[in-house]
Amino acid sequence: MEYDAVKKQLLAEKAELEARLERTHKHIYLKDEPVSANFNEQVKQTENDELVRTLEAEGLGEIVQINTALRRLEDHVYTQCSKCAGAIAEDRLRAIPYTDLCIACATKSAGA
Repeated sequence: MEYDAVKKQLLAEKAELEARLERTHKHIYLKDEPVSANFNEQVKQTENDELVRTLEAEGLGEIVQINTALRRLEDHVYTQCSKCAGAIAEDRLRAIPYTDLCIACATKSAGA
C-alpha cells in the first residue's frame, strides 16, 4: 500500500470537508436575511437549517475519522484493526480510507 498516496487522499478529503463545513456554518449562523413573517416559510427555513446542521455534524465526524487515520499513518498502525489488532484488508482501506476496523470487527460493531 502506498502510504504517501493515502495521506494525500485523506488530506484532500479533509480540505474538501473543511470548505463544505465553512459554507454550512455561514448558512446556519451568518444569515443576512431576517426570519420570514410567513409561518409556512418559517417551517421550511427551520427544516432546511436542521438538515444543514445534520450535514455539519456528519462532516465534523468525518474530519475526526480522517484525523485519526492520519495519526494512525504516522504511528505506522494504519492497516491494523483498532479492535482486534488484525490486519485491515487493502480493499477495505481503499473503499473507506479512514476506517480503523477490519471487516469482521466492523460487522460485529454494526450488529451491536
